[in-house]
Amino acid sequence: MSLLSVLLYSPGAPEIIIILVIILLLFGGKKIPELMRGLGKGMKEFKDASKGVDESNDKPAEK
Repeated sequence: MSLLSVLLYSPGAPEIIIILVIILLLFGGKKIPELMRGLGKGMKEFKDASKGVDESNDKPAEK
């Protein structure tokens, strides 16, 4: 398998279903909402932090 074929591979519906079933078996149905909630909070914090960095770069430096 060449590197290009590995990079261009995208999983189809059967592969995605298998991955979701494995995740469900590993974490259980009750734990998945908690994991997604934590992931959402982390993404929100990352976006807020990146916006804060952009805003601080626009302001002139104080001496």
